[in-house]
Amino acid sequence: MTTSIKATALEPDPSFDARVSGLLGRIGRQAPVYGLPVLTLGLIVLFSILLPQSFPTLFNLRSILSDKSVIALLALAATIPMMTGKIDLTVGYGIVLWHILAISLQTHFGLPWPAAVAVVLLCGALFGVLNGVLVEQAQIDSFIATLGTGTVLYAIALWHSGGRQVIGSLPDGFVNIAGAEFLGLPVTAFYVLAVAVVLWLVSEHTPVGRALYVIGSNPKAAVLNGIPLQKCVMGAFVASGTLSAFAGVVLASRLQIGQAGVGLEFLLPALVGAFLGSTTIRPGRVNVWGTLVGVAILAVGISGIQQFGGAFFVEPLFNGVTLLVSIGIAGYAQRKRGQSIKRRIAEQQIASHPGVAPKLPLES
Repeated sequence: MTTSIKATALEPDPSFDARVSGLLGRIGRQAPVYGLPVLTLGLIVLFSILLPQSFPTLFNLRSILSDKSVIALLALAATIPMMTGKIDLTVGYGIVLWHILAISLQTHFGLPWPAAVAVVLLCGALFGVLNGVLVEQAQIDSFIATLGTGTVLYAIALWHSGGRQVIGSLPDGFVNIAGAEFLGLPVTAFYVLAVAVVLWLVSEHTPVGRALYVIGSNPKAAVLNGIPLQKCVMGAFVASGTLSAFAGVVLASRLQIGQAGVGLEFLLPALVGAFLGSTTIRPGRVNVWGTLVGVAILAVGISGIQQFGGAFFVEPLFNGVTLLVSIGIAGYAQRKRGQSIKRRIAEQQIASHPGVAPKLPLES
């Protein structure tokens, strides 16, 4: 069994957390959980004050929601295998092929748009199966396996398009997948919300979700407890592949043009959003709402900086720096809390058994 990342979330323990007294202690305890959402709100307020004519406007809100919906879908797709301790790089490579295929099936092969969408989703699921087989059956590290399959997907996209733009007349039904509005906002934002709610319900309130987290935290313990590890991991990759294919459909509907030069730029922000999600709400564990917060802080920060006239390299720089800083802070907070819990365990053991050397819990 190969594991690329490991969940290290510490569940709240009332017996320990209740002993944290004082305002600073309570703030320190909650900072890793709510720090990133608070920072996001702080950035919104800051940019609204500094850019009152352009930032706090409905037009800017709609622009952010429209531009970042595809990234949010890809980030949620990447979150699913991360729950099991795996990484799926095909979320960025695959969208290049999926959005080209969604258009070419209609313009070159004459398929009705619902059939074209169904074919793309099926292809995404099949590549998810391939990733799962390589990771679980062939025992290849998920980073290497999905880097290989992702590169193959990108090569197929180049071959299929011939390196040229794929254009043609598209039906209104397909265009409205991303072009429609609901309640005055882009409908793509509601796709993200619907997907997030479903993933949250599955991951936090079903046995399947708990099994995914157990696998990500301790695969050996998962096997000993009878969890079908291979089926769960392969299912996670299938869900990730299907959702990334849906993101490709949304991108195709929005652009109405297929080109191999579009899509790869979504890989880094999608992974950054997913990794940032593991530093908030449930620190140390990838989670749905944390992922959306991670995407939101990137979207707000980049939008504000660009409206200040930031250069073209600002976006990748902001993505990289934000990822490093946030993970560093979250890791430090987790280590401090772990040390605090161990210290309190030792104190309780000394108090209940004077003269006996305390036994600290072993690292997993």
